[in-house]
Amino acid sequence: MINDLSIPIIGLLVAVAVLVFMVLRTKFHPLIAMILAACIAGISGGMPSQKTIDTITQGFGSTLGSIGIVIGLGVMMGRILEVSGAAEQIAFSFIRWLGKRREEWALAWTGYLVSIPIFADSAFVILYPVSKALAIKSNRSILTLGVSLAGGLAVTHTLVPPTPGPLGAAGIYGVDIGAMMLFGMTLAIPCIIGVVLYARWLEKKYHGAPEDEPVDEALTLPEKKSHRPLPTLFLSLTPIVTPILLIFLKAFINLVPSLAEASGTGTSVIVSIFGFIGAPIIALSISTLLAVYLLVPYLDRAATSRRLEEGLQSAGIILMVTGAGGALGAVVRESGTGALLAEHITSLPLSPIMIPFIIATLIRLVQGSGTVACITTASICAPILSQIPDVNMLFAAQATASGALFFSYFNDSFFWVASRMMGITDVKKQLISWSVAISIPWAIGGITLALLNLVLGSGGTVLDPLVPASIIAVILIIVKRKSKP
Repeated sequence: MINDLSIPIIGLLVAVAVLVFMVLRTKFHPLIAMILAACIAGISGGMPSQKTIDTITQGFGSTLGSIGIVIGLGVMMGRILEVSGAAEQIAFSFIRWLGKRREEWALAWTGYLVSIPIFADSAFVILYPVSKALAIKSNRSILTLGVSLAGGLAVTHTLVPPTPGPLGAAGIYGVDIGAMMLFGMTLAIPCIIGVVLYARWLEKKYHGAPEDEPVDEALTLPEKKSHRPLPTLFLSLTPIVTPILLIFLKAFINLVPSLAEASGTGTSVIVSIFGFIGAPIIALSISTLLAVYLLVPYLDRAATSRRLEEGLQSAGIILMVTGAGGALGAVVRESGTGALLAEHITSLPLSPIMIPFIIATLIRLVQGSGTVACITTASICAPILSQIPDVNMLFAAQATASGALFFSYFNDSFFWVASRMMGITDVKKQLISWSVAISIPWAIGGITLALLNLVLGSGGTVLDPLVPASIIAVILIIVKRKSKP
């Protein structure tokens, strides 16, 4: 006979299985699938049906209340950066600074910056012509340049708020957005280096530029830029850097007790001002206004509104899925299932932060979307890990985001955007060039977090870094064998 205490856990497992099945095999949208999974988890966890519905509603509202406006402002600002040419200006500047034969590094670091406010898919479409022109002019492999650009975009998009995945994870885990941004931007650096080194290996395997095609010569020379006037580098970076600095400054003030508790008139006023403008909602509002007035001053009021609303249209479904993820997490927490699972997790040979890493990896693999993987994993794991003493929730949130980087393939829209634009039609080549490339930052992120948790966190074991290390080692061995003539 099944122990009564195990029924909520079995119910949650059934709910997750139903969620995955509905997303993969039916016409159910992830929003509806998450709501139904939350209902199953709540009722199987012993909650009355009305309380289950109330908890879903409250969880949905509280999640969007903390991050919904930030998501909306982020996509509005990103849309202005797209149409203004700011992304291209950043790319040209990096290329000019780093010089010839370092184009892959220039494109990777461009992706690192540009993908903070702009969705990776859109940014790749905008910047790919620059990569292609450079490949033709410099006789470089388009795979090396294209994968470097795509890797820089995908890594930051997955690890750094205000993009929806890491922002949703931060909100559900209750992590400060400034801390999530700083940690994500730092963690992304070794991840991007890993992608570029792999992209350079691809040049040895698939050397040469793409087939001869007409090229806009203006795109190949930074000093000529393009046919349309681009904003200066300073203006291009201002809307991106401003909110980051304001949010970091607020986080710094909160970390210094003498500043946070300042009682002197002058000091307290300054601290209050920076505490206000450093709130993510205010910081992103300021950056959106800066983008409008600095980058597209030539647009009239009606045209500016249209551009901003284009960004909001893409945010609608993201907001709904994020809210549904918060609803599922609230049900898991309120039903007591999280506490039961926490007792079992503490007996595992892995540290608690590796659980969201593994779950996010599996969800990303089966359904493709990194954003959905982040939000779903956070919804399941946050109420569980909150019951375990001394778990570093910042590490857990970044472990969730890092897990969502794993092996992009046929069920991921960005896989098709990148591979088709680079002209890759062979399936084997698609998997070697992009699926493996994005798995490298997954492994670097997982290993780095495991080592940091081993030194600075709690519950870490030597087995933690071996999980991603062994998987990526197997993948690279297979690639090496498959790539031989």
